[in-house]
Amino acid sequence: MGRKGVFKANLLETKSHTAAEHHQGLALVSASQNVGPVSAPLVSSYNDRIRPLLDAVDRLRHLKIMQEGIQLPTIVVVGDQSSGKSSVLESLAGIRLPRGDGICTRVPLIMSLKNHSSFEPQLSLEFNGKSVQTDEANVVNEINCATQEIAGQGKGISNTPLTLVVKKKGVPDLTMIDLPGITRVPVKGQPEDISEQISNIIMNYITPEESIILNVLSAGVDFPTCESIKMSQSVDKTGQRTLAVVTKADKSAEGLLEKIVADDVNIGLGYVCVINRIGDETYEEARAKEERLFQTNPMLARIDKSIVGIPALAARLTAIQANIIVKCLPDIVRKINEKLSGNVDDLNKMPKHMSSVGEAMTAFMNILGCVRESLKKILLQGEFDEFPADDDMHATARLAEMMNKYSEELRSAKTDDGNENFLVDEMKVLEESRSVGLPNFIPKSAFRSLLAKKVKEVSATPFDCADKIWSYIQNVVIVALVQHYDNYPQLISCTRRAAQNLICRKKQLSEEFISDLVEMEKLLDYTCNPEYTASWNKLMAEQGAFMEKIRHKCKEAKLSLFGDMKIEHLLDVNEEVVQAAYDLKMRMTSYWEVVKRRMVDNLVLNLLFSTQKLVNKEIDKEIIDEVMGPQGNGLERMLEEAPSLSEKRSKLHSSIALLKQSKDIVANMMDNISVQLHKLCLALSLYSAQV
Repeated sequence: MGRKGVFKANLLETKSHTAAEHHQGLALVSASQNVGPVSAPLVSSYNDRIRPLLDAVDRLRHLKIMQEGIQLPTIVVVGDQSSGKSSVLESLAGIRLPRGDGICTRVPLIMSLKNHSSFEPQLSLEFNGKSVQTDEANVVNEINCATQEIAGQGKGISNTPLTLVVKKKGVPDLTMIDLPGITRVPVKGQPEDISEQISNIIMNYITPEESIILNVLSAGVDFPTCESIKMSQSVDKTGQRTLAVVTKADKSAEGLLEKIVADDVNIGLGYVCVINRIGDETYEEARAKEERLFQTNPMLARIDKSIVGIPALAARLTAIQANIIVKCLPDIVRKINEKLSGNVDDLNKMPKHMSSVGEAMTAFMNILGCVRESLKKILLQGEFDEFPADDDMHATARLAEMMNKYSEELRSAKTDDGNENFLVDEMKVLEESRSVGLPNFIPKSAFRSLLAKKVKEVSATPFDCADKIWSYIQNVVIVALVQHYDNYPQLISCTRRAAQNLICRKKQLSEEFISDLVEMEKLLDYTCNPEYTASWNKLMAEQGAFMEKIRHKCKEAKLSLFGDMKIEHLLDVNEEVVQAAYDLKMRMTSYWEVVKRRMVDNLVLNLLFSTQKLVNKEIDKEIIDEVMGPQGNGLERMLEEAPSLSEKRSKLHSSIALLKQSKDIVANMMDNISVQLHKLCLALSLYSAQV
């Protein structure tokens, strides 16, 4: 090899080692990659040290802890169809796997390889909650049968995993997940969206930061165009958790070194080149041939020996696996503790499962008390700590807004005759109210007739206000009820009905009160409010100046309360009639301010008082009567736990039990890890000294 070639090879080796060591955080990879056969003493020692770690992670995976949202460190095997993925896995496991045209791996295959002291291999399949023992002669058939049971007949795929446990002497201690090969065009018997289905499964497994991506590439293809590379780059842009295995190195030896050194696809954990087993070769024969070719083939011999061959791949994967487990452990511990604590809190917040009517009564009364306290805070006291982010539940503020709006609408209601008809209505009323009597005397019937007309014009406003306020209060009450009775859905409908019935009656009472109030203001005129007299006197003080305008035939007059008024239509009217109409107008103007304030104050006080009675007295009785029912046995419904609640309780219990088991597993692992790593580092140091 020329000096330039040696430099490139060393550069590749240095780059690969540096990236791996930097990513994993342990200086274990470089030494382990220099070993020969997988069963060498150092690898055996290495396997002995990491086996407890791997067993612990496998136990966590078997417990299905990933369903709790806790990701486990995983080596995920991906590759395009015909990339040689099956050959690589067969060589690592030392057993045959299903092969053939199209998709052979139709479900995620979790391969748990365990170095075994016995010369007799032990193989088993785990799927759908059962375990099937098998052997090397029948494992392919058993995998096919299990796959059909999971994914069905034909060529469809499923995301439900199948676990293959291989205990065999000389295999590396590894757990990998083999995924369906990437395909672009569906063949007969495959769904039209098969490519999308496979992509979704692969992305689901390679996206978590805890996943190491083992990307299997055929030496004869252009690496940047491989679909598996594109997918891994989309989730691992820096390549810091991607290792590439280049298969069929003997078929495309020319230029292979240059492709690896160029690293156009940014493989952070480096490359390992292997040669596939062919036909009926034994695994020993295949390894011997592989070693010979990498030593004798002019092109392949240029590649550094630490990154060629299945033994190097096994050593690299074993080291990476140990390092990622150690790296992820603190985060796994944290997530388990957080999830466990959250589930325990959720379970404690759930209502106690009741077994007697007495327990139901106690729970019911406690909830009723909580509802009452919530409504006091929301509707009476202006506290909204239970709904800080929901402005609609800040009831005192919203009620104040609605009542202020009612006051504004009533006070600004336009009931006076316009600028063009100043005093016309008053003169008409006085004309119709004439009777034999003293001159310049304003009949009471004239005043009340005008008053009734003005009250009628604004009478719809208080009804609208009461309707809006009671509708709002009903919404608030129901939200509070649903919040407190959420754990007892069997009671929500009756408590909601109780609230609606009560508020409907309260609304009717308010409407009756408003009807009486409107009729009272129409028919009667009285006030002891001194503002009435003061206002009337002030307005009457301008009468002299107003009449002077009339006498001088002026077309306009200015009054302090009314502004510029057109009076041309009054110039030919009898002066006494105008004076009487002016007096009537000013009396009505002064008195109308009193009426409007009274209509506002009385309605608001009535609504506030009704709301207070609803919260303090009436809601409790209404709910109790509705829940208990005519026979007084309604509380028995609380003993019948809703299916959704029962399912939630069961899931929480199961999750807590699983997380506690997981916590114990991880705790034991953490207790032993420092000792194991110390022994492992010592073994590596001794080996380095020997070589």
